[in-house]
Parts: sequence; C-alpha cells; structure tokens
Amino acid sequence: MAVFVALGAFLMTLFGGWTAQRVTDRRHLVLGLAGGLMLGVVGLDLLPEAMHAAGHEILGVPQALLLFVGGFLVAHMVERLLAVRQDTGGPHGAEAVRTGQAAPGPHERPRERVPEVGLTAASAMVGHSLMDGIALGAAFQVGGGMGTAVALAVIAHDFADGFNTYTLTSLYGNGRRRAATMLVADAIAPVVGAASTLLFTLPAEALGSYLGFFGGALLYLAAAEILPEAHHDHPARSTVCCTVLGVGFVWLVVGIAG
Repeated sequence: MAVFVALGAFLMTLFGGWTAQRVTDRRHLVLGLAGGLMLGVVGLDLLPEAMHAAGHEILGVPQALLLFVGGFLVAHMVERLLAVRQDTGGPHGAEAVRTGQAAPGPHERPRERVPEVGLTAASAMVGHSLMDGIALGAAFQVGGGMGTAVALAVIAHDFADGFNTYTLTSLYGNGRRRAATMLVADAIAPVVGAASTLLFTLPAEALGSYLGFFGGALLYLAAAEILPEAHHDHPARSTVCCTVLGVGFVWLVVGIAG
C-alpha cells in the first residue's frame, strides 16, 4: 500500500517542478514562494517531528536541536568552501590572485553562482524525499490511520519538494537538463524509500535525528540564499505575499494531516 501511495508523491513532485519551470518570467515570485515553502516545511513539519522523535537531551539541549544547528552550519561551510574554490580555481580566479586584483567586496554580489552548491542542495532534497518514502512505509507498518495521515502530508508537501528541487538546481546556474534530472531523482526517491521498508524497520530516533539535521540545512538555504535572491531585483510586496503564502500552504497541509 505504501508503495502505491508513494506513486502519488512521485506525480506531485513532478508537478511541483513543472510549475517552477513554467513561471520563469516571474522568477522573484517563484523564489519568494519557494522560500516560504522551505521555511514552512522546516518550522512546521520537520523540526516538530524531529523534536518528537529525537528529543533526548545532550548537555541540556535536545539532540534534534543540536543536529538542526549542525545542519545549518554544515550548509554554510559547504557553500563557503565551494565559493572560495570557485573564486580561486575558476578561469579568472587564479589570475586574479596572482595579479593582486581584489575579489568582490563584502557588499557586492558574486558575479557567478556556483553550480555545485545547487546540486548539493538538490541532492539533499532527494535524500529528504527518500526519507519521506521510508517514513511513509514505517507509518503503514504502525497502522492504517497513521499511514493515511503521513501519506496526506507526504503527497501534499512533495509539491513543495519538487518546486524547491528544480528552483535550487537552476538558481545556481545549472541548466534545465540538470535541473530536470534532479527533479526526476527527487520524484523517484519516495517510491524507493517506501519500497525499502519492506526489508527493514527504521528506528524513530534515527529518523528524528536526520530530520533535525536536514531542517537546519534547509533553513540556511531559505534564509541566506533563496529569499535574499528573491528580493534582490524585485523588492516588491508581491514577493513577500508569495513567501507568506508558501508558509500558509505548509501550515494548512500540516493541519490537515494532523
């Protein structure tokens, strides 16, 4: 049953990516909505679930929150390392270092996005979708009522996953083919995850720990990359409204599933 439900998540993910691709002429609105969806998924879905499943305290701090902060820091360090590598290893980066030309100042926007950052972020989304499928299968192992609730949440918010996967990949300068490839991988992942639960049972604490870590990384991408980019060229109220709409959509999904 879980595998058949995961097929619905597969279709919803593709629909989310298709939507992101079709509205490229309103890129700032796409990014604003994506940022709101990511913020809503982290604050209203991932983090509460992580706290519930992995609330064991380490030196007075819940394990899920420690991993949440760790995920944020890891995402920040990965982006910085890739950016530095691009600055010093690109076709003009080494020459700039040799000739003493200054890199862009702290208030200047980088001239070129780092495609590897987008691929890394999209890969994290694929990993999250895989865990969605595993959570779906585990829920059906518990009982039909739990499985139905989780299925509704997974299918509904996989629209956001597909939307965000395509947006993240293309935002950093990757072409449509790469973005579409990551989108398809993200769509297939929950089906694979659900099928895998026929072979094993995932401990709740391990799932909660993963959700905490992934939530931190996702929050970094939303707050430090997606939303600033959305408001860079179009600091309009409509962009803010799209962000609020994204959060509200996730809130509605979580409320229905709860």
